[in-house]
Amino acid sequence: MVSRSYSNLLELASGESPSFERMSRRIPRIMTVAGIMSDLDDDRSESACSDPSSSVQRERIIIVANQLPIRAQRKSDGKGWIFSWDENSLLLQLRDGLGDDEIEVIYVGCLKEEIHVNEQDEVSHILLETFKCVPTFLPPDLFSRYYHGFCKQQLWPLFHYMLPLSPDLGGRFNRSLWQAYVSVNKIFADRIMEVINPEDDFVWVHDYHLMVLPTFLRKRFNRVKLGFFLHSPFPSSEIYKTLPIREELLRALLNSDLIGFHTFDYARHFLSCCSRMLGLTYESKRGYIGLEYYGRTVSIKILPVGIHMGQLQSVLSLTETEAKVAELIKKFRDQGKTMLLGVDDMDIFKGISLKLLAMEQLLVQHPEWQGKVVLVQIANPARGRGRDVKEVQAETYSTVERINQTFGRPGYDPVVLIDEPLKFYERIAYYVIAECCLVTAVRDGMNLIPYEYIISRQGNEKLDKVLGLEPSSLKKSMLVVSEFIGCSPSLSGAIRVNPWNIDSVADAMDCALEMADQEKQLRHEKHYRYVSTHDVGYWARSFLQDLERTCREHVRRRCWGIGFGLSFRVVALDPNFKKLSMEHIVSAYKRTTTRAILLDYDGTLMPQGSIDKSPNSKTIDILNSLCRDKNNMVLLVSARSRSKLSEWFPPCEKLGIAAEHGYFLRLRRDVEWETCIPVADCSWKQIAEPVMKLYTETTDGSTIEDKETALVWCYEDADPDFGSCQAKELLDHLESVLTNEPVTVKSGQNLVEVKPQGVSKGVVAKRLLSTMQERGMSPDFVLCIGDDRSDEDMFEVISSSMMGPTIAPSAEVFACTVGKKPSKAKYYLDDTVEIVRLMQGLASVAEQMVTV
Repeated sequence: MVSRSYSNLLELASGESPSFERMSRRIPRIMTVAGIMSDLDDDRSESACSDPSSSVQRERIIIVANQLPIRAQRKSDGKGWIFSWDENSLLLQLRDGLGDDEIEVIYVGCLKEEIHVNEQDEVSHILLETFKCVPTFLPPDLFSRYYHGFCKQQLWPLFHYMLPLSPDLGGRFNRSLWQAYVSVNKIFADRIMEVINPEDDFVWVHDYHLMVLPTFLRKRFNRVKLGFFLHSPFPSSEIYKTLPIREELLRALLNSDLIGFHTFDYARHFLSCCSRMLGLTYESKRGYIGLEYYGRTVSIKILPVGIHMGQLQSVLSLTETEAKVAELIKKFRDQGKTMLLGVDDMDIFKGISLKLLAMEQLLVQHPEWQGKVVLVQIANPARGRGRDVKEVQAETYSTVERINQTFGRPGYDPVVLIDEPLKFYERIAYYVIAECCLVTAVRDGMNLIPYEYIISRQGNEKLDKVLGLEPSSLKKSMLVVSEFIGCSPSLSGAIRVNPWNIDSVADAMDCALEMADQEKQLRHEKHYRYVSTHDVGYWARSFLQDLERTCREHVRRRCWGIGFGLSFRVVALDPNFKKLSMEHIVSAYKRTTTRAILLDYDGTLMPQGSIDKSPNSKTIDILNSLCRDKNNMVLLVSARSRSKLSEWFPPCEKLGIAAEHGYFLRLRRDVEWETCIPVADCSWKQIAEPVMKLYTETTDGSTIEDKETALVWCYEDADPDFGSCQAKELLDHLESVLTNEPVTVKSGQNLVEVKPQGVSKGVVAKRLLSTMQERGMSPDFVLCIGDDRSDEDMFEVISSSMMGPTIAPSAEVFACTVGKKPSKAKYYLDDTVEIVRLMQGLASVAEQMVTV
């Protein structure tokens, strides 16, 4: 199937058709795998999809990451390359978990090795035909600035809570490195365009290297089915907001349909950033967390990644593993030594030096372990480079040397540092022998080392024989893990430690050594049950299921893009929801004779951000112009008190006003206020007000507004997270103490309100339409405009009244909300400026019709 893709962002922005001729020159003419773009100059009937073997199409997912799960090696003659799968890559394990027979997987990413420009077409051909991989080739300088520059020196330290307070502490923000990052993300988008079928394919983007990629993809295909998973921590808002391009990254991620995190903490930090920096709120529905973003629901997934059980078990069964285990038994256990094991990358966040200091403290506080306990520290090569890596290496070597000199003796070194690369089976052998595994990173995304250790300790029958265990014997393991790593919450049987507290870690190591075997067995059994059932396949299938669920609404929504550059986002709304045009409503106004106009005030005629909320002369003139026509019934429906509205609108003699959500109503200035429901008993205020005062005292920036029939607790000026949290508590508290009172407790935009039962703007709308019918002037034109949740009641009444007697059968009805968002209204205008402009247009038409 030929991919319907755009070759250039500028073409989409300008509205031009994509140039397939240019695209075909850029894309290698080698893509002949079924379902992938083939020769673009061929006729569609002769494309790859016409092959009978592709008639039964499998679901297809495009997995995008910085690196392909491929190993590349130069041929011995120096001509060409030998490629093989990287069995340790999570992306490859993910494919196995999804099931290769059910889902076709395409990979897009970079190779670890640099490929010369002259070889790139041939390499692309080999990788696509043999491995279904689409390589992204980056110039060395660009790759260095993108990966070693922005990713590793700026994003990675910040996401691990390191602020660049000085040039030595993480990289200061560098605009040129950021531009390189964006450029690389765009190159990735271009490569995806070459293979994607946007109507059917799912795209799953991985990790912080490609955080702005969702914007490029969403810009080209508004309905692309797009998931993103972050494998690193997401920092708290206090840390994240120091990033100069903080909003660009958030908006880019929100162009995904589903965003995944390893832990609730990471997800909570992301949601807090969206709240504080973008003003977005989230809600949980039936267990799913979602953010409403311009009519799209962006789902949040919290699920830690797992390990590949099949791969680990196959490595455990290797004869090489058995031999290595036997070798380690002779080296440690047969010498009367108990092994503690650490496996970490050599970087500043893995806490290797802290672990070594804890080992030193253990030997000082518990001299009985001297000569008996050995810490084997496997130090994998660092993925980044720079002075910080060299400093960690130097500190590690010097600490190991000091400990061994202090506590070592002939034939005994308390710390064994292994800093050369180990084969996977060798590492597994160390897991099998280790009595306890120590993971003391000061900050880490997930860290699967504890999971690998647990499965390795479970072993198999062959290893049991090597270890001298009975086949029926229960297995045991012990874990000491940092509180600051992603796998910690899922390992409830581990001893959790603060890695910065050296004494605490040393005590945990002693506790792990001293613990009774039965307790170790119970903890191991609990961990093994979780790790074996929550493997990489479970993680991948769960994520894809949620992505499918989130994307189901795509075909039912009308989508269009707004914004430029990285501020681009897609508005997705009901197909019947459209912008209210001046020409349309003016035309309807002119050809009708009896009109009902209902207007909200705050957020509709008056911007929410204004400090002075009183109406200006323009607003007064507009209302008076509309009221002069005797065929118009104009009603201002507000949550404000009748005293405030009376004070603000004395010049509007013929204006109807509904105060306090419609509890009080008058249809002209010279008539008495009446109530829409029986007069309420407000004795409940004596119960509610002390509760609200308690929350006001404990929530800085909150206030109480005491109306005649209602009480409102407002937290607009409070901390958004704390205010929202307090609002939920207050809502529950008030509902509890007011259970037997004739009131309703509701939350709104930055407020909690208590008001009499039966009061709503919908009741006012129904009352107005009934009054007009009684007077023999059923409206054939209805305009209702509002901006928040309380106005939805009016929209609902207006829509339902179209079927009844209160509105003329052929009436022109316009229910309009402010802003593009899900609503019961069928029309929208962007903001109060457009609302006022529309009302000015109607007012000038009304003046003309009155004077004629």
